[in-house]
Amino acid sequence: MCSNTNEEIGKKMPDCRARRCRGFSLIEIMVVVVIMGMLAGAVAVGVNQYMDTAKINRAKSDIATIVDAVEAYKLTKGRYPTSNEGLEPLPLKNDLDPWGRAYGYNNPGQSEPFEVFTLGADGRDGGEGIEADIYSWQLGEMEEVTE
Repeated sequence: MCSNTNEEIGKKMPDCRARRCRGFSLIEIMVVVVIMGMLAGAVAVGVNQYMDTAKINRAKSDIATIVDAVEAYKLTKGRYPTSNEGLEPLPLKNDLDPWGRAYGYNNPGQSEPFEVFTLGADGRDGGEGIEADIYSWQLGEMEEVTE
């Protein structure tokens, strides 16, 4: 692209170094890096929302599995585990919720003979969204979390 002579005009053209054909300036590189950082940040926010939804859905699935295990225990032993026994007598592969805490168990439950629950991401009673408590008696009422 750069040449030392222009044969059509017969005049000498400046060489590449004089016309700044060397590459990108620091400002151009910084602008590209900032734009890439903004895009990566937007993607990270979207991924976190999906991770929260996945944890809630996993907790619901785990609770449903534990409820089935409690019902199977009743069939073999003729009774539900007591609150003092908790989930210990059950052959569970995973007794931790997605946030690393043990699932809770009450016998009797609020509206059922027993209840299995997790206190959500915050580990405290109440809350909304990812911090909401999930109880076994709510599973039939709850719709799948979207977004």
